[in-house]
Amino acid sequence: MLDKTMTFSLGHDHEDDIRKILISVYDALKEKGYNPINQIVGYILSEDPTYITTHNNARSLICRIDRDELLQVLLKSYLGE
Repeated sequence: MLDKTMTFSLGHDHEDDIRKILISVYDALKEKGYNPINQIVGYILSEDPTYITTHNNARSLICRIDRDELLQVLLKSYLGE
């Protein structure tokens, strides 16, 4: 069964929720004086929530998102899809 390609997709509403959470997390990190891009990348690579501040509940918010789904939304946005 290794010859089949698996598919993965998110519903549009779920993508919007992820975007809203990511923007909130970005804003909270920026407010606290962190480099939001570096901190979010650190979280994505390690899945260690301590890269994300607790300010404005950002750490709790980002932990609601599956990391694979987060990467998919980021990639789609980067590629303009």
